[in-house]
Amino acid sequence: MTKKTKRAIFILIFSEFLVCLGISLVIPVMPFIKNELHLSATDMGIMNALFAFAQFVASPIIGRVSDRIGRKPVLTVGLFLYMVSEVLFALTNHLWVFNISRLIGGLSAAMVVPTAMALAADITTRQQRARVIGWLSAAFSGGLILGPGIGGILAGVSYKTPFWVAGALGLLSAIVLITLLPNDAEHDEAPDAPVVAEPTSHPMTRAFWTVPIIILFTMILVSSFGLQGFESIYSIYVNEVFNFSLSNIALVLTLNGLISLFFQVALFDKMVRVFGERRLIRACFFLAAICTIWITQAHSKVEVIIATLVIFTAFDLLRPAITTLLTKASTANQGLINGLNMSLTSIGNIVGPIMSGMLLDMNTHYPYLVVAVFLILSYVMAFLLKRPDQMQTAE
Repeated sequence: MTKKTKRAIFILIFSEFLVCLGISLVIPVMPFIKNELHLSATDMGIMNALFAFAQFVASPIIGRVSDRIGRKPVLTVGLFLYMVSEVLFALTNHLWVFNISRLIGGLSAAMVVPTAMALAADITTRQQRARVIGWLSAAFSGGLILGPGIGGILAGVSYKTPFWVAGALGLLSAIVLITLLPNDAEHDEAPDAPVVAEPTSHPMTRAFWTVPIIILFTMILVSSFGLQGFESIYSIYVNEVFNFSLSNIALVLTLNGLISLFFQVALFDKMVRVFGERRLIRACFFLAAICTIWITQAHSKVEVIIATLVIFTAFDLLRPAITTLLTKASTANQGLINGLNMSLTSIGNIVGPIMSGMLLDMNTHYPYLVVAVFLILSYVMAFLLKRPDQMQTAE
């Protein structure tokens, strides 16, 4: 891997981390926004889901656009929109403006996350890809998991502080990307990357929608649904059921983020080599399901913390494992594949928070029991996956 490629990957990792941080900064302050504005859990769920809705609509379009006009322009605009979203959230106390802010943030994520994944796939070899995708997924998940912890710490000053800080970092990141990321034509091409002027398999053709692709995209949908169904109401759930304070929530989620990052950065590549993606995916779905059920039966904060550690770590290994298989299933259409990946992730992110918010208004345990059922079904489905060398689609 050349120095230029390493620099590009570092910038992509930081950009992806920053955008995903913005997704989850709101989580620790949700109980307090809810109380201050006299909102329901359903209102909060819808606010979170709007972010994902914007991702869902924009991601497949952005993926195709980045395949045609290049990755850098899309990444740059995405980071500027991220800054606008965070500043807008910091400026208002009205629910409708919060909702607009989350829509803009979702569009930003749709431009940055799949584009960064696609660029990483463009400039790495198949041998390097699992490691690099693991790093990017660590940035993705690390932002999602560390966001609540960082947001909780900064909210000690004011619940607006996390969003002002995120907006400033968004501007800084956009400037760094414009200055230091090489233009698309200047990237060193990966030795085994095929030169493809146009994607050869349109997403509406049978050649693209092979059985492995369908199974993997279904798992992306379910894993995102499970994670957001779990995480979106986590702070409200533990606050109401186990009397967790803001500092308790921040501590648990920060610890979760550190552990998950360690697994993704230091261990993911080794785990894939030893166990393979298929076994890792099955183990993660199984552990996440069991521990989600455990939380509904827990009687102490210690039990909740242990179960939470396992659940987040499992989810944060699932995404890079599934994404790595997706990149190996088709060597072309990387922008399209990662756009569809993010779009399906967004469907789960839309349904998860709304469903969990509505179920939480009915009964505190209902959301996690429903999430557990979907995780168990995914565990069974994971046995249908083929080995990576059997998944190559026709190009």
